[in-house]
Amino acid sequence: MKLYEFQAKNILKAYGVSVPRGKAISHGIDASKTFQEIGCARCAIKAQILAGGRGKSGGIQFAKTPEEARVCATSMLGSHLVTRQTGQKGTKINYVLIEEALSVKKELYLAITIDRSRETPVLIASAEGGMEIEEVAKSTPDKIIREPIDIFFGTHPFQARRIASQLQISGALTVRLNNLISSLSDAFIKNDCSLLEINPLAITADDGLCALDAKMDVDENALYRHPEFDQYISCQDISPAEALARKYKLSYISLDGDIGCLVNGAGLAMATMDIIKLHGGEPANFLDVGGDASLEQVTQACKIILSDPKVKAVLINIFGGIMKCDIIASGIIQAIKEIGIHIPLVVRLEGTNVEIAKKILDNSGFKITSAKDMNEAARLIVSKVI
Repeated sequence: MKLYEFQAKNILKAYGVSVPRGKAISHGIDASKTFQEIGCARCAIKAQILAGGRGKSGGIQFAKTPEEARVCATSMLGSHLVTRQTGQKGTKINYVLIEEALSVKKELYLAITIDRSRETPVLIASAEGGMEIEEVAKSTPDKIIREPIDIFFGTHPFQARRIASQLQISGALTVRLNNLISSLSDAFIKNDCSLLEINPLAITADDGLCALDAKMDVDENALYRHPEFDQYISCQDISPAEALARKYKLSYISLDGDIGCLVNGAGLAMATMDIIKLHGGEPANFLDVGGDASLEQVTQACKIILSDPKVKAVLINIFGGIMKCDIIASGIIQAIKEIGIHIPLVVRLEGTNVEIAKKILDNSGFKITSAKDMNEAARLIVSKVI
């Protein structure tokens, strides 16, 4: 689960990390009052979207008066911001963060993420703050500093000193950096994060360290341990289909193709997408109902695919182990009865109760094409959209 900047900063504040004074709003009329409440000479108005590159695309503006803040916020809210990470459609701006604009001496980069090869969190730092870290890694990889984090003890003081030296930080700032790294490590582990990024981390005019931006990704598999995050779910920048998939615990990702896919098991789902592309088609989604989905989950999964306007045909590919094929068949029929079907549907079933499932589909009265194996299923579904 990705958090907005203002949400991530609220969490970081609880761990003692310094962030600019600010407040998120969803109505432009509130901007003037918020500017006055902050009480500074200049504020940044920042579009809250779950994508980077805002500054280069007009998603960060500055205001010196309450009226300027209102105009900026009103023009942003409800509009779509297009950045390199959003695609051509852009992302709708539902919130803007109004915060004080600080005097900055230098910008750094600091983040914690998962190093899967080492199977441990890793601290990443760079003196090239304010830039996309991918570009820094590509053009000047020697400027990227990496330090593994002990999952039980966090970061060690010698690691913070080594990072400070490489960032050319000395004196009292070294102590502040050590405290900041310790706080970030604590926040990362306790909140089950997969990413915690501060870019830029500012060295302010008074030699303080302040998180000018913050990005936090939380492992969705750990959300059951964090009921406090329930308040953020309703604010998530996700489509109705993604919201429905999350509600019914379905693994769903929308793609750009026109062939809907419903599969059980992530490996089989990936293989299904591959074989569709092998035959010249393009998958419209990744949808894994899991190995033991209920009738309701299967029905909702079918609804998600059938309600997607870009889907021209649907392939359902199931290998029934724990999952029973008749449950899948019943879910398909239930979904069709509820919302109808006006596009080709190809079903390949194999495994537990497959004969029962085939009878359910054959006796349904709906136009459903059966395939004997994956290759035939992919060939048939691609032929129906070309």
